[in-house]
Amino acid sequence: MMASRPSASEGTGSPPGGNGKPIIELIDVHKSFARHNVLRGVNLSLLKGQTTVIIGESGVGKSVVLKHIVGLLRPDRGEVHYHGQHIGAMKRRDLADLRVNFGFLFQMGALFDSLTVAENIAFPIVEHSRQSAQNIEQTVAEKLRMVGLDGIQEKRPADLSGGQRKRVALARAIALDPEVVLYDEPTTGLDPIRADVINELILKLKRETGATGIVVTHDMASANKVADRIVMLYEGKFIFDGTPREIAETDEPIVRRFVEGRASDEELKGLYQGS
Repeated sequence: MMASRPSASEGTGSPPGGNGKPIIELIDVHKSFARHNVLRGVNLSLLKGQTTVIIGESGVGKSVVLKHIVGLLRPDRGEVHYHGQHIGAMKRRDLADLRVNFGFLFQMGALFDSLTVAENIAFPIVEHSRQSAQNIEQTVAEKLRMVGLDGIQEKRPADLSGGQRKRVALARAIALDPEVVLYDEPTTGLDPIRADVINELILKLKRETGATGIVVTHDMASANKVADRIVMLYEGKFIFDGTPREIAETDEPIVRRFVEGRASDEELKGLYQGS
């Protein structure tokens, strides 16, 4: 059975089989909230055009990693680079300009309930460009076609199913043709069929736009389908870094239990006491 790769936090964090200069680098990143140490020296290098999936238990800090990448959080120690630029050292204006290169699909979609679908998707275009109303309308229709929903422009989020809201949120995330798309739990709250639609959309966007993808999830079916590379965060560090095939074959106990969805004896200890 194939052993897992060295921990990304202990090595270079380089993509498996990857060559070339990383588009994004996290270098010895530490982050604490009050007395809770969430990230404890995270190293990760991401190559252009690859989809990297970050897995791990709930509350382990996966979304915290995403927020560092787009500068919503700054490390207590360490650095985050985008094309060699030190994000943590940027001024607010420069950081705002940089974020145009990123699309962010939030866990619950984060659509504006008071706006129509078209207005939701147009929002980042209006905020960050001076396109004409006609060009914006065409872009909105194009992005909705990409997610298979053209024709619902005048509906509001409340009129949509959960899967449709996720797809509209994804259309908004790619409205500015970002170089990097970050997906925070993209299949949460969806049944397996709707979740697979989102997985297919992630693959489609990679094929059609060449965008670099970073996906946070605890859904192993989704991870295995969309990932070029999977990294696992545990107790503030990456303890696995490899391909979907390698994680399926790993004999590292913590990773193995997560992949199989098995609780440890310690986690089950109090469940049957006195029974």
